[in-house]
Amino acid sequence: MKKSVILLLSVTVLATSCKESAKQPGNPLMQKFETPFQTPPFDKIKLADYKPAFEEGMKQHKAEIEAIVNNPEEPTFENTIVALDKSGELLNQASSIFFNLYAAMTNEEMQQLAMELSPAVTAHGDEINMNPKLFARIKTLYDKRETLGLDSLALRTLELYYDDFVRGGANLNEADKAKMMQLNGELAKLSLQFGDNLLKETNAFTLVVDNENDLAGLPETAIAAAAAEAKNRGMEGKWVFTVQKPSMLPFLTYAKNRDLREKLYKGYYMRGNNNNANDNKAVLAKMVNLRTEKAKLLGFDTYADYVIDVNMAKTPKEVYDFLGRVWTPALKVAKQELAEMQAIANKEGLKAKLESWDWWYYAEKLRKQKYDLDESEMAPYLKLENVRDGMFQVANKLYGITLEKRTDIPLYQSEVETYEVKDVDGSSLGILYLDYFTRASKSAGAWMTEFRHYTKVDGKEEMPLVSVVYNFSPAVGDAPVLLSWDDTETMFHEFGHALHGFFIRGDYKRIAGTIPQDMIELPSQVMENWASEPEVLKMYAKHYQTGEPMPDVLIQKIQESGHFNQGFATVEYIAASLLDMDWYSQSEVKDFDVNAFEKASMDKYGLIKEILPRYRSTYFSHIFDGGYCAGYYVYLWAEVLDADAFQAFKSSGDIYNKDLAAKFRKYVLSEGGYDDPMKQYIKFRGQHPTEDPLLMKRGLK
Repeated sequence: MKKSVILLLSVTVLATSCKESAKQPGNPLMQKFETPFQTPPFDKIKLADYKPAFEEGMKQHKAEIEAIVNNPEEPTFENTIVALDKSGELLNQASSIFFNLYAAMTNEEMQQLAMELSPAVTAHGDEINMNPKLFARIKTLYDKRETLGLDSLALRTLELYYDDFVRGGANLNEADKAKMMQLNGELAKLSLQFGDNLLKETNAFTLVVDNENDLAGLPETAIAAAAAEAKNRGMEGKWVFTVQKPSMLPFLTYAKNRDLREKLYKGYYMRGNNNNANDNKAVLAKMVNLRTEKAKLLGFDTYADYVIDVNMAKTPKEVYDFLGRVWTPALKVAKQELAEMQAIANKEGLKAKLESWDWWYYAEKLRKQKYDLDESEMAPYLKLENVRDGMFQVANKLYGITLEKRTDIPLYQSEVETYEVKDVDGSSLGILYLDYFTRASKSAGAWMTEFRHYTKVDGKEEMPLVSVVYNFSPAVGDAPVLLSWDDTETMFHEFGHALHGFFIRGDYKRIAGTIPQDMIELPSQVMENWASEPEVLKMYAKHYQTGEPMPDVLIQKIQESGHFNQGFATVEYIAASLLDMDWYSQSEVKDFDVNAFEKASMDKYGLIKEILPRYRSTYFSHIFDGGYCAGYYVYLWAEVLDADAFQAFKSSGDIYNKDLAAKFRKYVLSEGGYDDPMKQYIKFRGQHPTEDPLLMKRGLK
């Protein structure tokens, strides 16, 4: 997942170094960073520094905009578009640091400050988006754009800014502009509230085991981690399991105690739905209505129409049709999987129908029966450091880059690692931060973001500062951190986003790395393909005790089981995607019974009761406090592209084909924002992608 901090003018760019005029004694955010690579001086930044930096940043940005609109000269590309593109540096810098840390290590003080800052920044951005004089200058240029003699990149930048302003409300009358600002301000607050509620709910639930017999079936690593968690909470001698996936999934997969599996899974899927102070039902219902109002103001029937209008899919109908084409075969396969698992359960003496909390447990038994593969067999070969080094080596073999560990860069948390990324010629591509482990102050999930985006101003490049945040279980005692296969794929996935961040190029911030939302997961998902290739596994999957590479027989089992449980995985994902689309396909404001709406939505598509959507509404962060509303479908849409892209490497006979890697880097990762996204993809691939590689990859065809 790629997260963006709260930014202005809908431009997905982050900070550059702040101007000399931003200097303020004692506030490190408002001075030039005297650190290696001008990285944020986390060791010097205090909570009290943020508000003055935001206030000064907004003040500077407003002055920059005033200078543009009051320029007595006729609008030109340079004095209007380029000046706009360069504006807001200090505010973007403060925003990128604050909101990224807010997600990675928040506390009550930061939450309170975010509630104050977010609406202010949103209102500031709206004032710029709806500034009539600024829009008039942009529209003047846009209307005569074909006669300005602009090159293709300048022309695209102008067109994108014009579209941004129109979508931001610049064409509205004054009353509707005021309404839009009100809606955006409320949404900013509600989004933060949704995330804060979810974090509290996630931290609040624990399954405390005090009878060792209830641990039957669990791997020793899971037991040790639960014992360490209990000790950390002052419950030494007991075992604590949480609804963080590294703790929960091993329990659901191996624990023989069915009642406790049910209790833990219900703790997970009832988050935000417990009718307490942290309940998210009213919050999300209000967000849906506000977004529906916003879409109507801008001339769209639904918020889904508004979002998808600028994506590759173009219309909600295209998204629904696409999801439906994969849903039908996936549901058929899932029902077959269920029947096979029910047979195992019946044979073992279970006299009940399987429930949603049984799926992982019996799926693992079915995997063992079909492929003689127990996922716990893989774990000793998936030491975190080895997986990390393996993905670094894959990047080296594809693109020639190297990653060198740095110990001289300030950290926001002691366990974070930093690496300098170097290109083939030894030039620096930027800094990578890796934040691996769960903590109570960190949002759930995994994501890539940036403390500084690639920029090129007046011909001078400033390289990115990319951060990848995971939620793996930390080490217990002297034992190493051993990843699950899902964790391993997550490592590669987020690193793919990071590579995109390092390879982005563009003369203007507005086009540097700007690709549609339904293409944004292509760089990450394509990297997952290398993780399971036999020759790649041989390179990084080494036993943590002996150093021996993963044996061929185990690699073969992994390959043979590649289609295993894909009915379930595909159905739970598409169910969530359809739920997202249904929420944002509302054409009018209404009173929602959130649980009734969700049930009716899933019943409509025939979702079986043994499978829940991957994310239920009350903890669906992607679409309520992330940037994926009416866009969760993009992972599957991008998988069509990534399966097709990787097929090119496989068909060439060399999964490290350097010519293909160079084309992928150039046309997709570096220049993806230069033209229509499908045109950029075809420049790499030479043909339109088809859905066949995706269906075959998932065993659905």
